[in-house]
Amino acid sequence: MQRYIDEDKLVSIITMVCRQGKIAHFSCFGTQDTKVPTTRDTIFRIYSMTKPITTVAAMMLYEEGLFQLDDPVSDFIPELKDVQVFAGKGVPPEDLEREITIRHLMTHTSGLTYGFLGNSPVDQLYNQAKINRPDHSTKEMVQTLATLPLANQPGTAWRYSVSTDVLGHFVEVISGMSLNAFFRERILDPLGMEDTEFWVREGQGHRFATNYGPAQEGGIRVIDDPATSKFSSPQKFFSGGGGLVSTASDYIRFCHMMLNGGVFHGVRLLGRKTVELMTMNHLPDELMPISLGLANLSGEGFGLGGAILLDAAAGGPGSVGTFRWGGAATTAFWIDYEEELVGLLLTQFMPANYYRIRAEFKTLVYQALIE
Repeated sequence: MQRYIDEDKLVSIITMVCRQGKIAHFSCFGTQDTKVPTTRDTIFRIYSMTKPITTVAAMMLYEEGLFQLDDPVSDFIPELKDVQVFAGKGVPPEDLEREITIRHLMTHTSGLTYGFLGNSPVDQLYNQAKINRPDHSTKEMVQTLATLPLANQPGTAWRYSVSTDVLGHFVEVISGMSLNAFFRERILDPLGMEDTEFWVREGQGHRFATNYGPAQEGGIRVIDDPATSKFSSPQKFFSGGGGLVSTASDYIRFCHMMLNGGVFHGVRLLGRKTVELMTMNHLPDELMPISLGLANLSGEGFGLGGAILLDAAAGGPGSVGTFRWGGAATTAFWIDYEEELVGLLLTQFMPANYYRIRAEFKTLVYQALIE
């Protein structure tokens, strides 16, 4: 990891490994803004590592009997009942063959897309509609989505998408709370995740890491300065798909809750069987292998809120059943249930596939296991 700092490829890195409930490794490398050293309390944009938290929020409501996984989303968000499906340029859109379900949202099989992956002509429509406007609420985003076609019929393809943002709005609708309030009351405060939020709170700015990207002339450049970042002020759009900032100390708590079958330090968020349901593959064979942009996620299926390792030879190292995901700024976590192991990597660099640090860190962890 230090090599990435020494070669000026990355500025700030945290690596953390826990096994059998104990911290086996914790290291901080570099500085959060070229001057202030990285510490366990440095705040990172975790982007899509928000998705598993949003899915847990929904599954808490599932346990309360408020919905079933195969319920149509339109039972709760009527705007999505009459969405249509893209059929080709210059061709009228098709009607739905089946409605979008809650399970479709959790598994990215809804037919929604993202707008930036460029794997569907619908992406251009998303960009034109500016679906992720920070001055819009999640409700307004969903209302905009309802006017746009799906990229494919629900349940016919795995496509990474804004599905978890819609799921976040679903949580708001059935709980009667904003996603921010639900997270704080039902998940973050109970787990002691004090620094996890949709924005960096007042008085914490000195701990907020700078986000970097590649410079055209070589080296790296600042792409999100904490002083001007949208994350440095209160948000209106609570993105369940990628809106949180967090710390290593906080996010490892969430991971341990998932590893322990829904409980952490005596606080239970989910039942053991619900966590098992989340961490099993929900994709039929015909939807695999799945791919994210240009990268095939070989050997993996998808559960509720994260990828599931199905074939360690193709997608390893790791154990079959490992639950994992990452974020756009090269953050990552995985939970290996067989080894009782959690790995966590935090840095701030986009795009996430620019370096192979996530794969390298995972390899380093597993080669160190001797018992």
